[in-house]
Amino acid sequence: MSVFEFKARWKEELVCTGPHGSFVLELPMGRLTAYLPSEEVFRSNAPSWASDLWPQLREELELWCVTHQAALVVDSTARIY
Repeated sequence: MSVFEFKARWKEELVCTGPHGSFVLELPMGRLTAYLPSEEVFRSNAPSWASDLWPQLREELELWCVTHQAALVVDSTARIY
């Protein structure tokens, strides 16, 4: 069962919607790539409802990336907003 829904926006953003709200990850379009903060950074910067869901988010985002022919990069400098 999926927890997250993903939707690309025109501003090179990937909206991640979960059970209690949403947040945005970077999604540059030159070569479609989703940037996910490392688990430690995510826990510090994600909305409180999502901070413990990093493993589930990574798994579901990885599947989304395969389906949409996008790369997935886990990077401690990636932003979440």
